[in-house]
Amino acid sequence: MSDLGRKDDSAKRRYSLLPVGAVNNVVDVLEFGSKKYADNNWQKVPSANTRYYDAALRHIDAWFSGEIKDSETGLPHLAHAICCLMFLMWFDSENAQ
Repeated sequence: MSDLGRKDDSAKRRYSLLPVGAVNNVVDVLEFGSKKYADNNWQKVPSANTRYYDAALRHIDAWFSGEIKDSETGLPHLAHAICCLMFLMWFDSENAQ
């Protein structure tokens, strides 16, 4: 009999595939927003689809133009864009129900 433990997780999500530094930056953006506004305030923004689409593209455009970090937060524009895109995905899933 083997001394090794066993765990059946072959069909489960492998969060270890996420790039840790990038994920930390996204969480930092979320924490900044939580302190500035309130926890999950983004869920209550009127016309959210349009506004977060616009914001995501502004952050991507700033990054593409060579500006790596957002001037207000000091965090990467791409982390801000990822947050906006995650918000849009969340709204899609809420609207699909």
